[in-house]
Amino acid sequence: MSLWIPVTLAAVVFQTARFMLQKHLAGAGLSAGGATFARFLWSAPLVWLAWGLSGIALPPLPPLFWLWAMLGGVTQILATVLVVVLFKGRNFAVGVTLKKTEVLLTALLGFVLLGEGVSGPALIAILAGMAGVLILTNLPEGRTLLARFATREAGIGLASGLFFALSGVAYRAASLAVPGTPGERALLTLLVVVTMQLLVMAAWLRLRERGEISRVVAAWRGTIWVGVTSVAGSFCWFTAFTLQTAALVYAVGQFEVVLSLLASVLFFRETMSRRELWGIGLVTASVVALIWLS
Repeated sequence: MSLWIPVTLAAVVFQTARFMLQKHLAGAGLSAGGATFARFLWSAPLVWLAWGLSGIALPPLPPLFWLWAMLGGVTQILATVLVVVLFKGRNFAVGVTLKKTEVLLTALLGFVLLGEGVSGPALIAILAGMAGVLILTNLPEGRTLLARFATREAGIGLASGLFFALSGVAYRAASLAVPGTPGERALLTLLVVVTMQLLVMAAWLRLRERGEISRVVAAWRGTIWVGVTSVAGSFCWFTAFTLQTAALVYAVGQFEVVLSLLASVLFFRETMSRRELWGIGLVTASVVALIWLS
């Protein structure tokens, strides 16, 4: 088995744990911005500590590295905020499934931005995944099928997937611009990105949500674990991006759908409807097909 596959699966486990914690924090009084800021507040010091202990020298970084790192960092912030907002309106497993449109959108971005063609079978798999997303959206009686795209849940889910797709492609480009081993590339890219995200989110909360930073710090017993799971998951994601394309990494990452379903039922005591199970099944089947066709 190629190294990037188990590394990606490890990233999925850490990320699912982080989303569970962020869902709990969002439901415990923190805003979407506060729940998102929690991951950066505690993960940044951990990354700096890891960098200091590694003894790795800082290599020269080309201008494109900074451009890709900033693009990835900003789009990941937007995507994470949208996911936390989505959790407040839908249950946990459905929220993560809608977010996982990132795989389908990454394939689309690869065609539009990189000119990478999509085969007929792959296109069918992508369309099956989009059908699953439509099933997962709320459709009031009497509305047409296309009207599902106008619902709040579909819009938030697709937007978060788009931003995650952009961040994944940007992170891969940034890490490949750094010399060294995959682990060293991942650690340096993570160091720059997390530090930038911490500063951006702190400035935003200071200007728009006065007192939210204090509430995040006051809830440190819960928020600190968001940082720990975040830094572990991010390091695994970044390492995988240095070893394989973002589309394939995200495709294998669809195992998160299974974990989120288990978390939804076992931890949050939520009930899945038959319609929602069909939607999750279609999205999962589309991703398995894309992996098989790769």
